[in-house]
Amino acid sequence: MDAAAQGAAALASKDFTSAISHYTRAISSHPQGVDYYIKRSTAYTRTSPPDHTLALSDAETAVVLAHKRGKRELIAQAQLRRGIALFGLERWADAGACFGWAKKLTPKEGSLPIWEMKVKGKLDALELGDERGAASVKEMPDVNTDALGKEVKKVEEEGEKVEKPAAVKEPKVEGVQTPANKIRHEWYQTNDTVVVTLFAKGVPKDKSTIDIQSQSMAISFPLPAGSDFDFSLDPLFAAIDPKSSSHKIMSTKVEFILQKATPGQKWSSIESASPLPSSDTPSDIGPDDAVKRAILSPTSTNKPLTSAPIYPTSSKTGPKNWDKLATDLTAPKKKPKKPAASSSDPSVPAEEEEEEEDEYIEEGDPVNGFFKKLFAGADPDTQRAMMKSYQESNGTALSTNWAEVGKGRVETSPPEGMVAKKWGE
Repeated sequence: MDAAAQGAAALASKDFTSAISHYTRAISSHPQGVDYYIKRSTAYTRTSPPDHTLALSDAETAVVLAHKRGKRELIAQAQLRRGIALFGLERWADAGACFGWAKKLTPKEGSLPIWEMKVKGKLDALELGDERGAASVKEMPDVNTDALGKEVKKVEEEGEKVEKPAAVKEPKVEGVQTPANKIRHEWYQTNDTVVVTLFAKGVPKDKSTIDIQSQSMAISFPLPAGSDFDFSLDPLFAAIDPKSSSHKIMSTKVEFILQKATPGQKWSSIESASPLPSSDTPSDIGPDDAVKRAILSPTSTNKPLTSAPIYPTSSKTGPKNWDKLATDLTAPKKKPKKPAASSSDPSVPAEEEEEEEDEYIEEGDPVNGFFKKLFAGADPDTQRAMMKSYQESNGTALSTNWAEVGKGRVETSPPEGMVAKKWGE
């Protein structure tokens, strides 16, 4: 096994002192090996106590070498290790600058949001004028890589000196960490909570970073190979209460107990594909009243759309143009004059009968008049179906089929191109 492979194995088994020695020997053979400097910087950061100064030196060397090779991935990894070392040296603003450069190259790097959050917390806590709040670091470090071959032997000797007296064995780790490609998660919910379980063995409690916000959660911890594993849910399906939420790191898994901000709310998934919606119904109006007003009110505050939206439908023949149907049904029709004797009630003139038929469409939008007329003339089951579907879908669906609506909750289904939002959002 070559020195680099031995270094990777030592890093995976958390024997960081041996990893430093092996990577030092690997660097002596290949002074331009970017990955060796990145891995040794990682090992320096994780020794007890960590040596952030040497970790920074290796990371800056890796940045310069990676730029010479033109490898974006290596540059990003080197800048990330550089930022972590600067963070350990309490150079908060410089660390934030390095994280920003890494993010430009690999915006999907999962650990960057966590480190940026930690930097922001440190900067916000600084007093005005504190030097740690001013960035002075350059994107390209001043490192002379031409002299690396001459300095490697000295570094190797120092590394071996560190390794020889290290006769103390590392404490035994409980269990074996699960490989990144085999880590999985599951979730379930109760009336008040959502429980998310991340199945990973041997997650280090002291080196894990966990962040629980009102609309998201995230965890980051080191893997045996030296990289970091990042897992996040952002945004969550609905809002949670971070203060009442908790987590547990166990030998075989990590469990998150998220307290629902709205107890009793049913989550159909753990994540949401869009911003969290909010209710459209004012709190001082009862749900039944709101539905009746929306259906029966002859006036409407809704402005006409430039193009009619396509409403959800289960019809096999495709969606119907309800606006055209409403216009056709409510449009005044010319009727031939009939003698008064033909009326079912001789005492009621024909003109008054026509007025009664059109009483629902005389005022306001004819579409509202159509639905008002439809609701008023429907049987109780149809009215129940209309009210339930309209209320539970937040006004995005209206069904007259109680046999279908009565089976369960009617989900919010906004028209194509629109997003459901809550009141005040």
